[in-house]
Amino acid sequence: MATRRSPDALKPADTAPVADNSTRRPVRPRSSSATTPAPAQLSPDLRHALIAENAYLRAERRGFAPGHETEDWLEAEAEVDALLKAEQSPRQ
Repeated sequence: MATRRSPDALKPADTAPVADNSTRRPVRPRSSSATTPAPAQLSPDLRHALIAENAYLRAERRGFAPGHETEDWLEAEAEVDALLKAEQSPRQ
């Protein structure tokens, strides 16, 4: 079992030195490209799979009523592309 030392028991050698910040240079913020990794490129096959799944879910919500397949695909494609674009835009 570890024992605690009271603050009175600290010796000057046990304390960390206090730095004088008046002589230090100001820290420059890093550029966003250095701190935020670039988003990975999405393969065409993965993009197609995301659109297909989204279109399927849209059709499922409609009860798979025929005649809306192209509309489901185009809306799914627009939604997936918008999400991918939002992922790639710089976050502020």
